[in-house]
Amino acid sequence: MTSHTLNELIAEGVRGRYILVRSDLNVPLDGSTVTDDGRIKASLPVLSKLTDAGARVLVTAHLGRPKGAPEEKYSLRPAADRLAELADFKVTLAADTVGSSAREAAASLQDGEVLVLENVRFDPRETSKDDTERGAFADELVSLTGDNGAYVDDAFGAVHRRHASVYDVATRLPSYLGDLVHTEVEVLRKLTADTQRPYVVVLGGSKVSDKLAVIDNLLGKADTILVGGGMLFTFLAAAGHKVASSLLEEDQIPVVQDYLKRAADAGTEFVIPTDVVVAEKFAADAAHETVAADAIESSSFGGGGIGLDIGPASAAAFAERIKGAKTVFWNGPMGVFEFEAFSAGTRAIAQALTKTGAFTVVGGGDSAAAVRTLGFADDQFGHISTGGGASLEYLEGKELPGLSVLDR
Repeated sequence: MTSHTLNELIAEGVRGRYILVRSDLNVPLDGSTVTDDGRIKASLPVLSKLTDAGARVLVTAHLGRPKGAPEEKYSLRPAADRLAELADFKVTLAADTVGSSAREAAASLQDGEVLVLENVRFDPRETSKDDTERGAFADELVSLTGDNGAYVDDAFGAVHRRHASVYDVATRLPSYLGDLVHTEVEVLRKLTADTQRPYVVVLGGSKVSDKLAVIDNLLGKADTILVGGGMLFTFLAAAGHKVASSLLEEDQIPVVQDYLKRAADAGTEFVIPTDVVVAEKFAADAAHETVAADAIESSSFGGGGIGLDIGPASAAAFAERIKGAKTVFWNGPMGVFEFEAFSAGTRAIAQALTKTGAFTVVGGGDSAAAVRTLGFADDQFGHISTGGGASLEYLEGKELPGLSVLDR
């Protein structure tokens, strides 16, 4: 079977019905200020469709990684306040998820209004490995929808989680695929089937261990994999180079060496930076210099030097590879883009993506935050994913519970 769509639900009629929507409001905060509202904006179209059709919308979402109990710093209030600012429908926030505040607020909800339930991860049952515990929490969420409710999954960033608000509620209510999730899946299919080539993948971020499975699945599928970010130092170490005090996962060196050997046979080329920006310490104002990638310990900072960005020659070489591509997937910054002195590599990749005629996908998470922080607009790219981890797991070929449960 295939998933039912949001348009099918609206065609059935939603006026006066409670519709439980799993949205992705997991946004970065500086105190109580939302620093990147991309995911909130991405959630608006589905909420607007439903409210315009007269639905009473209950939104579930998470923020951060609270330990199964309320924590003020993980409250959804900043996200709900920003949603209210952007929306043309009424938005309120319940003080709890399935408690008295949620029940009373849901009971008084009117047609065309939205109630955001407090962070689902404040309840330990949301992420429990025990099916019975998760099911009990799902039952309480579903009870808020009354006798004629429905569920819409519009949180692509959470579909790789077998959580109560993602998986278990979908087994208890008529369930539908949100437009955002539908779009994400269609985009990712272009990266895994009938992909236009040359296909260039840009991988960055701090840890190579986070990318091992996707690298394994990309061998033979991608023509070129450009490696940057903190993970590049494990690749340099695998090639026999010293990396001073740069981030290094020594236990992954043999795995990376195996990938480098297998890549040639599979027809995939790894491109590793030839120069690196090395800093005296991890700080925005740290003294720094550019050195050859095989001479990091020869910098002015010796064995204490820390690589914090790819160098300008590497950035230019990466941009040239992107220029000649037909499809580009990018996941992970090239350096510590939050510090201006070490943002040039990430900016160069983003700039190259805006200049190419290729189909370009920015793979969510830190990459999405980076392009916005550096002043790029969403419409300068083919697609900016709302789910970094989910995107990677899809490209790894894994089954995503939040998607498979909708195909019933």
